[in-house]
Amino acid sequence: MMHPAGAVSAPRSTVRSPMVRWLAATFAIIVCLGFCALGTWQFLRLQWKLDLIERVGQRVHAPAVAAPPPSAWAQVSKAADEYRHVSVQGHYLVGADALVQANTDYGSGFWLMTPFCTTEGAIVLVNQGFVAPSRPRPLRAPVPASPCLPGATPVTTVVGLLRLPEVGGGYLRHNDPAGERWYSRDVAAIASARQLPPVAPYFIDREASPAELAEIADAVRVAQMTESGTRATDHPVGGLTVLAFNNNHLVYALTWFALALMSAGGIWLLLRRPRPQPQPERQDHP
Repeated sequence: MMHPAGAVSAPRSTVRSPMVRWLAATFAIIVCLGFCALGTWQFLRLQWKLDLIERVGQRVHAPAVAAPPPSAWAQVSKAADEYRHVSVQGHYLVGADALVQANTDYGSGFWLMTPFCTTEGAIVLVNQGFVAPSRPRPLRAPVPASPCLPGATPVTTVVGLLRLPEVGGGYLRHNDPAGERWYSRDVAAIASARQLPPVAPYFIDREASPAELAEIADAVRVAQMTESGTRATDHPVGGLTVLAFNNNHLVYALTWFALALMSAGGIWLLLRRPRPQPQPERQDHP
């Protein structure tokens, strides 16, 4: 299209600039709202995590109560029961142990998971504690059809923390019952591999007795004196339940809100920028 001589048309970007700015501002508003939503969600997660830490602390330090009996197994839940301080009485079922890979302050080794016959005739898996790889593997024995006959052996009391099963395996590693390679404390899978009757839908992390704690302290002292780096003891080391919870939600929330504030600043700059004015036509004089 030809323009009259001596006239200069307004740049095309001048015509489209307001539309582009409003589209950019709309997109920035959506992004800002998204950042605000993520920040709010992290604050909600922060409250949930603080409640969890408080609840677990109360349960761990409360007096031990009887572990849920078979009549209450269906009601066991993560929110109501995990990390509850419990106790059971009965005897260990010898020959049905399972070694589950573990990494602890004592190094790499195994959790010794052993079925425990309660005085009520039920079976609960008990994590007796950490054992070093050099410890001889427990002997396997066939499980009798009725493994929990009362009065079979002296009664033992186990005190510890109620834990829920770790189903499936570890990170990128699946449990291999046939190969006796266990990467998680999967109660149902271990019970099935050992051909046990129905077991409790939880396991118990056994806590160390005062005598065991004294022995562990001596082992640590000897290891430090000899610089051997080993802390192995003759029996499973109990009381190693990890009770530390990552709580970075406040940092995440502040990060999202900071990004939202930066987006709001970008919106303000976009909308306050003066609208370009078209240049007056220039006329050429003879």
